[in-house]
Amino acid sequence: MKNILIINGHEYYEFAPGKLNKTIFDAIVATLKGTYEIQTTVVQNGYDIEEEHKKFTWADVVIYQTPIYWFSVPGLLKTYIDRVYSYGVFFAGSDVYGKGGLMQGKKVMFSTTWNAPEHVFENVNEFMEGKSLEESLLSLHKAHEFVGMESLKTFSCHDVVANPDIDKYMSDLHKHLQDVFGT
Repeated sequence: MKNILIINGHEYYEFAPGKLNKTIFDAIVATLKGTYEIQTTVVQNGYDIEEEHKKFTWADVVIYQTPIYWFSVPGLLKTYIDRVYSYGVFFAGSDVYGKGGLMQGKKVMFSTTWNAPEHVFENVNEFMEGKSLEESLLSLHKAHEFVGMESLKTFSCHDVVANPDIDKYMSDLHKHLQDVFGT
């Protein structure tokens, strides 16, 4: 694993301008640069589909930095996935549903920001009804499995609007990147 594509999937809203997602995105780039070859995409800034195909073909690992809006990715990032993940590049027909992925051997990592507090996960008495963070992101994991990618452990920041703790997020991010990438 030497080539990493890092995608900032934040979508600007006046109430959510994306400072934390940019901070995390920039920290991921800075931490991995030098040890790995890095390419980036900031979805909000626009993109060329053919260029994105080349980046994905080049990459060994794709990291998505994204907020979670309404238990999913922002609409702009969903549109990016819908447009970029093309038949014949990302997947093809298969006799077995979900086994036609053309991104075999590649890995994906999600780095997410949530306003949901961390304690609501894995607790049957809380809102997520005992679901883990990874279970809460099942649709993202399955979409990438469908195209042949293997999911790495997700990084997440919680309570980012109500009780932000940037120092903790940055410390946790560096530990996560060390655990996953050895840097």
